[in-house]
Amino acid sequence: MTPRSVPHPRGVRLVEGGADVAVYTESAEAVEFCRFDSDGNEHRTRLDQRTGHTFHGFVPDVEVGTRYGLRVHGPWDPANGLRFNPNKLLLDPYATAVEGGYDWGQPVFGHDMNNPDQLDESDSAGSVPRCVVTDRHSFDWGDDRPPRTPLAETIVYETHVKGFTQRFPGIDESLRGTYAGLAQPAAIEYLTDLGVTAVELLPVHQFVQDSHLGEKGLRNYWGYNSIGFLAPHNEYAAGGDGGQQVDEFKALVKALHAAGLEVILDVVYNHTAEGNHMGPTLALKGIDNASYYRLVPDDRAHYFDTTGTGNSLNVGHPAALTLIMDSLRYWVTEMHVDGFRFDLATTLTRQGGDADVHSAFLDLVAQDPTLAPIKMIAEPWDTAGYQVGGFPAEWSEWNGKFRDDVRDFWRSADSVLGTVSQRILGSPDVYEPTRRSPLCSVNFITAHDGFTLADLTSYDQKHNEANGEDNNDGESDNRSSNNGAEGPTDDPEINDRRNRQRRNFLATLLLSAGVPMILGGDEMGRTQGGNNNAYCQDDEISWFDWDAADQGLQEFTRMLIRLRRREPALRPEWYRRGPRDRSTPDRVQILRSDAKGFDPPDWNNPTARTITFVFHHDDADSFALLLNAAENGVEFTVPKAPGQEWRLELSSDDAQRVEGKVTTLILEGRSFTLLRSVTRKDVRGWARAHGYEVSSKGKVPRQVQQAFDDAHR
Repeated sequence: MTPRSVPHPRGVRLVEGGADVAVYTESAEAVEFCRFDSDGNEHRTRLDQRTGHTFHGFVPDVEVGTRYGLRVHGPWDPANGLRFNPNKLLLDPYATAVEGGYDWGQPVFGHDMNNPDQLDESDSAGSVPRCVVTDRHSFDWGDDRPPRTPLAETIVYETHVKGFTQRFPGIDESLRGTYAGLAQPAAIEYLTDLGVTAVELLPVHQFVQDSHLGEKGLRNYWGYNSIGFLAPHNEYAAGGDGGQQVDEFKALVKALHAAGLEVILDVVYNHTAEGNHMGPTLALKGIDNASYYRLVPDDRAHYFDTTGTGNSLNVGHPAALTLIMDSLRYWVTEMHVDGFRFDLATTLTRQGGDADVHSAFLDLVAQDPTLAPIKMIAEPWDTAGYQVGGFPAEWSEWNGKFRDDVRDFWRSADSVLGTVSQRILGSPDVYEPTRRSPLCSVNFITAHDGFTLADLTSYDQKHNEANGEDNNDGESDNRSSNNGAEGPTDDPEINDRRNRQRRNFLATLLLSAGVPMILGGDEMGRTQGGNNNAYCQDDEISWFDWDAADQGLQEFTRMLIRLRRREPALRPEWYRRGPRDRSTPDRVQILRSDAKGFDPPDWNNPTARTITFVFHHDDADSFALLLNAAENGVEFTVPKAPGQEWRLELSSDDAQRVEGKVTTLILEGRSFTLLRSVTRKDVRGWARAHGYEVSSKGKVPRQVQQAFDDAHR
């Protein structure tokens, strides 16, 4: 007796004797499940049942490891958005593993490459990868628990599975460039020693190597070219791509969790690798083109594109929304990831055309209990608009304004004090009007897309010649600051200025309210030789050069991270006071370099480039952050210390000194200095814990104060 088939869940579900298979498609006439045996022979089974718009049925002889694809029959009518072509073997959008890659040529295109309106009848089976049935429940998670690090304590490290591990000296060569390599103790120890709390991985959904890059001898390194939303990318698996990639990725998550590190995935749901009307037919285009993609309303042969890639997913349609939501839940429940960063997230809110904070996608995420505890981070823009500050309160956002305004400040641009002060406070001008906290702001100076920190301070012009587009690709960065020369130099004065600027940027990032994100490698001075669009450079341009690491900058970054994690005054969860609490004192003072408050005209002074912040938090230590973005040295009046006398905590100026009671400090051109004032309560508590006798009032004895200071230097 044939087992009863059900339309949900979609994809392949193993049952006794085979599998129950379900595929959604509104306009198709038939769907075939194509199983490939060990000799590569194809066996087709037509899904013989249909419930609503879902074709489903029992398929015999399917088991873990079975290779398969889909063939979908229906009308070929591009003018009406219908692109069915049963000659093309398609990936199942619910496949959890993919084996192999694409052999680019006519067979992978549903249309004649010389005539986009003409059906192509060549069979693609010999040119495309296979889906692989996996065992979704056998992995031993043991006592794995998500770290659930609060946003207020989160420090994100954006990196690439291959780039981070490919040249890592502590990883066996056979594991470099893989999930297993990133799970090695040496790699994890580096991350925990640095002090970050979350690893944000560039795309690990199954993606496609572009044909035009292959023709140039290049590769899609970043991976923003998804084709499988439930499958971990097969090229990052050390153990093979016949399903092994699933358990290998799970083992990576388990190892990172054991070290207290969260895993955030950079996900690309806004488009797929199938491109526009001239693109290949790989999966969704041949399954149900008009349901999964946005088409131009009065010209349905063409795609409505707000991503710059040729197509946009049709998030106004239940089929596309269901696929996205099922994918998100899969990565949380079965792969145990802790959060998502949504590439071009604004596209996902355009169900009708304009971005909408009440779009179906955002509403579905908001009501889903599986996703409620998960970190949701939006890249709040697409090619059609900029939406920083426009996402729901439960979301965080990549704050492009932080990047731009902080860069402007440190390159000595005019009239930026007002905006940079807002960024350091957590962008209340962006988020406070809608009662959102600084934790909605993911602050960053650099990201994968653009200059690295070392290159930002070493180049004024992009150098993307290796990309094969005559240096015309990538954005021209008018906020760089090379400090005296283009590229590497032996001039010690120029290198000193550059090193100071790198520390300035890192300090501003890690001492600002919000959630800091470090571009992996910035802490060690990683360079891409001025390439600010290394998406196609799967080579030494992109891979971390651990032998050339700036160990001084690494230690400086570790110190900053330790400070932020230990000191509540340096990571406020709300602007100044609180959302409603007006009875407590301000937790930050903003002062001029003469230690006086700003008058309204001061904010409009185009040449003002100095500012002081004093941070407080209840009974914890206080800090004064002095910033000088002028090219010359400036004398600062040091504000009155709220507790013990100020002492030097950190500075980008190696010559900076603070001795005893200090009233003024000279800050070198383009430098910062951070001072600490220890609370008297902390001194007494420390003294009693270490056997000293101190009263609860009056001055702390000199020898006790000296012992405390010595212990905390």
